[in-house]
Amino acid sequence: MEGKIIVVTSGKGGVGKTTATSSIGAALALEGKRVAIVDMDIGLRNLDVVMGLENRIVFNIVDVVQGKCKIDQAAIRDRRIDNLFLIPASQSDNKDVLTPEGVERVAKELRKKFDYVIMDSPAGIERGFENSTVGANEAVVVCTPDVSAVRDADRVIGLLYARSLEPKLIVNRIEPARVERGEMLSHEDVMDILSIELAGLVPMDEKVLISSNTGTPLVLQSDSRAGQAFRRIAKRLNGEDIPIEIPNHKTSVWRKLSKTFGLR
Repeated sequence: MEGKIIVVTSGKGGVGKTTATSSIGAALALEGKRVAIVDMDIGLRNLDVVMGLENRIVFNIVDVVQGKCKIDQAAIRDRRIDNLFLIPASQSDNKDVLTPEGVERVAKELRKKFDYVIMDSPAGIERGFENSTVGANEAVVVCTPDVSAVRDADRVIGLLYARSLEPKLIVNRIEPARVERGEMLSHEDVMDILSIELAGLVPMDEKVLISSNTGTPLVLQSDSRAGQAFRRIAKRLNGEDIPIEIPNHKTSVWRKLSKTFGLR
């Protein structure tokens, strides 16, 4: 049985797509799946840093597609999670160095070797996006609850449908207190506009920055709310039917008393 290729994409940069990619891949590996994460952001490699594997790179996805090495030579095994591998991007090439035909050929090989292949698509809708989606079975769109991110995500969703992919949505960096104050779109607002299936909701979490800076998988941190959210998302992508957990604003005892008794 061949594995699945999931492309993780977004309309604009800066919405947490790379964190989502690495976290979903790591969480699927923790479920016992053999997982390869492929960095398709040619020229701007950063998944290796987020995963703490930057010092172990010998070959990259461009080398694989161009036939300079085999998949097994480019795939770096993660130190902490069994069955998790990274195929990094090239820093010295540009996005035009890969062709959709070449990527599709490698995608077929990857399906035979892994249960899940997570393609980290560059932001935007140019050649890098086309290369990332060409071999995919499924798509996940990462979006933050702000108007510009939602508008750009809507454009990407249309392009995914045109490629016969039915995308699922992750709403990232939700801040319940700001939603409550009307300073941020709610996840319901985002879903109303984009009208696609929801894969999960991820709260804003300071542990994400610590994870990225230390190269430590977010999903291994038991006190990370975002990490827990990504583990639930991975279970859903793996076919489990678990309810969506909505990030809530923890109201302090004093605030509750203030509301109840009109205290200031």
